[in-house]
Amino acid sequence: MRRKSKQIMVGHVPIGGNAPVAVQSMLNVPSTDIVGSVQQSMRLEQAGCQILRAAIPNQKAVALIPAIRSAISIPLVADIHFDYRLALAAADAGADAIRINPGNIGGEDRIKAVVDKCREKHLPIRIGVNSGSLEKDLLQKYGGPTPEALVESALHHAALLEKFGFMDIAISIKSSNVNTTVRAYELCAEKCSYPLHLGVTETGTERMGIIKSAIGIGSLLQHGIGDTIRVSLTADPVREIYAGQDILHALGMGQHGPTLISCPTCGRTRIDIIKIANEVEERLRGCKKTITVAVMGCAVNGPGEAREADVGIAGGDGVGLLFKKGKIIRRVPENRLVLSLMEEIEKL
Repeated sequence: MRRKSKQIMVGHVPIGGNAPVAVQSMLNVPSTDIVGSVQQSMRLEQAGCQILRAAIPNQKAVALIPAIRSAISIPLVADIHFDYRLALAAADAGADAIRINPGNIGGEDRIKAVVDKCREKHLPIRIGVNSGSLEKDLLQKYGGPTPEALVESALHHAALLEKFGFMDIAISIKSSNVNTTVRAYELCAEKCSYPLHLGVTETGTERMGIIKSAIGIGSLLQHGIGDTIRVSLTADPVREIYAGQDILHALGMGQHGPTLISCPTCGRTRIDIIKIANEVEERLRGCKKTITVAVMGCAVNGPGEAREADVGIAGGDGVGLLFKKGKIIRRVPENRLVLSLMEEIEKL
């Protein structure tokens, strides 16, 4: 059962409540490169990114916001640290939300200024707490960046906004440790009703990053916790979008689209099934049909093992079989296997 959370709007995208879990990413082009940032924004939208975040480290970077907003239709979140004036400028420049830690921008007058501006512009604020940015008193109190310390920090920041009657808040609590992250979100889910932005931070390269994120994000979503996600990878951010979509799809929470099943291969395999499976996976990107597609290495057992697939191929010795629901349609030369499969998918 999904946790009941307050719903906020990031641009036209609802977060929380019964809204679908949205997939986010963040630009990694230097903020000084406006052209490159715009180009990457467009690629991310095309890949399926639903909310985009950009770092605004100085006043010059504020120019990114109108440039990006004119090129894409998805909401843009301005990521602000320390300088409350950047939050005000970002809001005026057209940002759809502000990511900030209220406790690190100065006194209450500055917090109130940001709150007033966001209220005027109807913008939500995302509070982002990381294990590396915890307050010294909390580190001393808990002996380190424990789940309890992370949650206390996040709720303290939320209270600073609540003091001025501001409730359009989302919270993220991230650690590079998967177990710490999961427990922190569980505790936070018990203590507040704000929508939660899920992610494991500093996960590393794509290989380990996807594994850590799938465990952390996936286990929380499976237990009904989480309203929007970002898979943080040291990689092209388009890969973050694909990974996030795949996590949701694996849990049955994603948008309609195909499911690919493929065998791990064995000594009976006589075609390059790994290459073929990867090619089919890429060709299926963007396909909206709710179907199961099988890529099997053995023509003897393939159609039988994948009989539940809507359509599939199974390899032989330089030749393969095209099948539907376990029934063989025809034999196909190896060099036409993928093409024949995609033609059959088009007919479904």
